[in-house]
Amino acid sequence: MAQKSKIEWTQATWNPVTGCSKISIGCQHCYAERIALRLMAAGSPNYSKGFRVTIHPRALRLPLIWKQPRLVFVNSMSDLFHKDIPFEFVAKVFETMCKASHHTFQILTKRSEHLLELSSKLPWPQNIWMGVTVETADYLCRIEHLRQTPAAIKFISFEPLLGPICDIDLTGIDWVIVGGESGPGARPMKPEWAIDIRDQCKAAGVPFFFKQWGGVDKKRNGRILEGREYEEMPKGIDLREVVYI
Repeated sequence: MAQKSKIEWTQATWNPVTGCSKISIGCQHCYAERIALRLMAAGSPNYSKGFRVTIHPRALRLPLIWKQPRLVFVNSMSDLFHKDIPFEFVAKVFETMCKASHHTFQILTKRSEHLLELSSKLPWPQNIWMGVTVETADYLCRIEHLRQTPAAIKFISFEPLLGPICDIDLTGIDWVIVGGESGPGARPMKPEWAIDIRDQCKAAGVPFFFKQWGGVDKKRNGRILEGREYEEMPKGIDLREVVYI
């Protein structure tokens, strides 16, 4: 339920919940669904229900076992604020993150309304980063929901970026990630969309991370934007540190 991650902006993943359901246009070619169905076919016990929302109580203590501090992406195979996850279990996940204060936890959701609804009932220490995914300008409301939460560190993932997003209000935002869609059927991201968001971040003084161009062969397409890699992180985090699981 945990592993060293190939996701460029984190170091490890932790999945106390697996499974999800589609909620917006960015979910159309969900990488997590593809992986879950493949693991179910391979007989993995954690994915016996495929991509149906499934909680894994035995995974709750894993971060407490890891001694070396690391960046941990929470629920890379789900959405912690999915309506089918009981609040009591969400609270237990947050309890673990609070206890494992030597780690930094990164949470992403598309369900920003539910996040806002629950946020006042949850603890928000400095080691918990909360983010929302915004695929097109149609979902900018998610940023406003995020901004209203007590999260100490707030970030936005514009991935998959599926259209131009102008005039983003970055007030109170600590970090921005941009990436194109990858895998079968990947929809293209135009360079000007990514460049415009980079320039908006620069003007606002917000760290900018360019994850990938994406496409069917994302390794070949790389992650160079206008001649360089962008790996800016909040709070001086260095992703180059080696992490052992």
